[in-house]
Amino acid sequence: MRIVVVGAGVIGLSCAVRLLEAGHEVNVIGRERTSGTTSAVAGGFWFPYLAEPRDRVRVWATETFRELARLAEEEPEAGVRMVHGTQHNPEADLWWAAPLTDLTVSDNRAEFTAPIAEMPVYLPWLERRITDAGGTISTGTVDDLESLDADVVVNATGLGARELVGDTSLYPVQGQIVVLEPGATDEWLEAEGEAPSYVFPRGGDTVVGGTSVPHAWDQSPDPRTAERILADATTAVPEIANAEVRAHLVGLRPARPLVRLEREGRVVHCYGHGGAGVTLSWGCAAEVAALVK
Repeated sequence: MRIVVVGAGVIGLSCAVRLLEAGHEVNVIGRERTSGTTSAVAGGFWFPYLAEPRDRVRVWATETFRELARLAEEEPEAGVRMVHGTQHNPEADLWWAAPLTDLTVSDNRAEFTAPIAEMPVYLPWLERRITDAGGTISTGTVDDLESLDADVVVNATGLGARELVGDTSLYPVQGQIVVLEPGATDEWLEAEGEAPSYVFPRGGDTVVGGTSVPHAWDQSPDPRTAERILADATTAVPEIANAEVRAHLVGLRPARPLVRLEREGRVVHCYGHGGAGVTLSWGCAAEVAALVK
């Protein structure tokens, strides 16, 4: 079938890959390409943050974990690595932990190895997979899904679905990060407090965060917030104290009471993944491909 995927973030690109593998003709239309998407600001750490319902999220996250682990082992050019680390004060119910192979929990700490995708590498790699498989990617604005010339349309527009399909249950959760030079630490760390604090070492940089501000639309980094982020992270991981700062970034997580993944006529909706776009991407892409079939 002729399929148009609207949205060029990690969800749209992953859906396009699976649809191409199923033999469909696929065109991706994105308002932005790679560096302009919310996915580009993501830390790329596998963890189902701000995503419900748990029963479906568990399935999607498990499938994605296994695919990302495979990429880390078999296709290093994708920019995915398996990294060991520590989560402080984890939830009592580790409902998301099914795919973990080395989980240990003690003294309010959960230690495990998880995938981390270096988004400036991973997103262009996904784009190459699409074009190498015969798909196309273009930049443009879509105002009406029904007007698109396709047998099936996949709506992977993230926060853009609020305006595109009038979904007022969708809202932004602002996240600010600081990007440091690589090599300061080999392990990730995550702790929940008044604001989330995390350090994610990636191949070419280190991501330090963060914030989680519901209904905030501003995408301008705040210098005082950046100072707090660095102070909290340095307290937890002193090794990063002298690391060079490379960038200050803000992204808007597309949050919703429940992830929307369903077929409505010839449109398959797949958006509202909160802070778990990377974490749910391959599992959701497989379900989208099944709904199209």
